[in-house]
Amino acid sequence: MVVAAVAVGAFATAGAGQALQPAAGNNVQLANRTDGTATFDGTGGDTASAPRLLTTSRKTASEGAVEAAKLLRSQQIMTRREAAEAEQKRPKFARPAVGDFTSAYGARWGRAHLGIDIAGPIGTPILAAADGVVKDAGPISGFGQWVRLVHPDGTITVYGHVDSYNVRVGQRVQAGQQIARMGNRGESTGPHLHFEVWNPDGQKINPLSWLNDRGVTV
Repeated sequence: MVVAAVAVGAFATAGAGQALQPAAGNNVQLANRTDGTATFDGTGGDTASAPRLLTTSRKTASEGAVEAAKLLRSQQIMTRREAAEAEQKRPKFARPAVGDFTSAYGARWGRAHLGIDIAGPIGTPILAAADGVVKDAGPISGFGQWVRLVHPDGTITVYGHVDSYNVRVGQRVQAGQQIARMGNRGESTGPHLHFEVWNPDGQKINPLSWLNDRGVTV
């Protein structure tokens, strides 16, 4: 009976040992696996867990230069668009001066008056009636001092009896830009602007009609 008991115990021990082996084998396989299901928590044991590699996104110098160039182009496009919009909105014609309309175009005092007169205090701003280029600026017989502008279509506008001017020959100006100040120089009976319009053929036409046709009233 004792022998039988010992034998039974031996078989039981051997069976238990065999039952534990597969479990140990599974642990080894899990530790050696390289797929995404294996995990290492770094706790316990004599072996340190494998370090994790962290990757960061870095732009090279050339990539940064490309990005900067793209940004600059975008800013330039926006600047050009804003300038074009502002150009479309700004007035293309302007009243040459603020003041009292004192003399029309036509016969006056027995002779032709080939412009219009706008009276005001000395120093009143005189403005370009349209975009153009300064043709003359300085002393002239009869007017004392004048400014003449030539416009893109060949029309010329004349600003006479000016007290002073702040433009130079060849300078580009825009409609509404100040070019001179009202004065009483030359053959003048009081401070005023004498304004003339010459068509591309050089004929002196009615400035009032020319301004009115372009939406400007005096």
